[in-house]
Amino acid sequence: MRSGFVILLSILSIMEIFAQSKSVDRQPVAAGRFYSAGKEALTSDLKTLFDECKKPKAKYTIRAIVAPHAGYVFSGRITAAAFSAIDREHIYKNIFIIGSSHVMSFDGASVYNTGDYITPLGRAVVNKEIAERLINENKVFSFSTAAHIQEHSIEVQVPFIQYYFADVPSIVPIIIGTNNESTIKKIAEALKPWFTPDNLFVISSDFSHYPPYNEAIAVDNSTATGIISGDPQTFLKTLKNNSLKNIDGLATSMCGWTSGLTLLYLSGSDKNLEYKILDYCNSGDSELGDKERVVGYNAIALYDKSKQNKEKDQSNSFSFNNEERRKLFEIAKTSISAKLNGTKMGELDAKNIPDKLRMNYGAFVTLKIKGTLRGCIGRFISSEPLYEVVRASALSSAFEDPRFPPLTKDEYAKTDIEITVLGPLQRISGPDEIILGKHGIYIKKDFRSGTMLPQVAIEQGWTVEQFLGYTSRDKAGLGWDGWKSAELYIYEGVVLEDNDK
Repeated sequence: MRSGFVILLSILSIMEIFAQSKSVDRQPVAAGRFYSAGKEALTSDLKTLFDECKKPKAKYTIRAIVAPHAGYVFSGRITAAAFSAIDREHIYKNIFIIGSSHVMSFDGASVYNTGDYITPLGRAVVNKEIAERLINENKVFSFSTAAHIQEHSIEVQVPFIQYYFADVPSIVPIIIGTNNESTIKKIAEALKPWFTPDNLFVISSDFSHYPPYNEAIAVDNSTATGIISGDPQTFLKTLKNNSLKNIDGLATSMCGWTSGLTLLYLSGSDKNLEYKILDYCNSGDSELGDKERVVGYNAIALYDKSKQNKEKDQSNSFSFNNEERRKLFEIAKTSISAKLNGTKMGELDAKNIPDKLRMNYGAFVTLKIKGTLRGCIGRFISSEPLYEVVRASALSSAFEDPRFPPLTKDEYAKTDIEITVLGPLQRISGPDEIILGKHGIYIKKDFRSGTMLPQVAIEQGWTVEQFLGYTSRDKAGLGWDGWKSAELYIYEGVVLEDNDK
């Protein structure tokens, strides 16, 4: 019996060596279980997830994201939210996908280096040169077929990458098999040369496993707060405190905590890097979920503030302080409320209006109910002061938008107000001067013209070409390609939200 066991081990070892000696693509094992197995169905599912996910108002340089890897029906919207924080036109050389093993324990980390990752959307090219360097130059890295072949945490992220990026970067798939903190620190040190703005790091992890719904929310918020502290020891202390609470059913606060810890060691004490929580849900929020035993999902991004600040310094952007914001929303709400109640709004005394609000800016006032548009009218260019433009636009959006009936009192109680202040026009020579999320566009040809606000492209997940096409066709009436022979202008828009709502 013992000799048979030894022979079996020898065969497995030979198979492993043979697999590593030739090119072998990693075939999908999660297709049909975690996500749709067909290309068309998967593409449709991903489009829906990105259409419906929460999106940031603007996109900056993202160095890393933390995204869940459960079935798309449970966590896909949160994963899409994590990717949506990234400027999809930013050029990354590589995407390092790091997950913690669900199938086996081993010392160090395993990086796939014998082939590419295959999904229903096609081939995701593995950067084998980087993979081999990691293995050859660092004792903590190796390659084990068994570590990857049944592991879903890397695979589930790949279709999101293939769908989201116009030019799909090569990937570096890494599975961590150890819980040893000192080894994890060595893994981070080995990855440090590639932790640059040229590369994106995707940390694949779900959060709490199997507590009741409300307890999961509390635990997942605590764990996410530990991550955004940016401090490895704070994060580890949070995990320990969660486990000491003896929450019924809680098996782990974060299944990929070792991957998250790796990222924290990578980001270190760099003050230009900042973590932000983007969105959250748990499996109990799905119609297929059970609120008695849930799994939590957080989307977190690591922003590069140095890049963000550089963009701001180089622009002619303008901003508004809290007093100025408050006054604009007070004017908008008072105007609508007075109209609804049949009372006369008193004249505004310009002496009591902040100086910046007396400048001649254009503005749009947008009304939404539960995220759905309920009115949007404004003035693109104005010879009147901003506060007057906001008052008039608020009334027009509520009662004169031809797409909707006049706003009612019941609707107003549920209405969110958004004010977009527009900067001056700047003529451009081509699409390469448009920055999504920063610039609105104005297209003009002969007597036809049209505009879309900066946030529209981000909310819809459009590329620059789509932003131009939709504006040209739907707003200027010039057809999809009409912008190519029209005058193109850009402008900046500051989106103000009602923080007192």
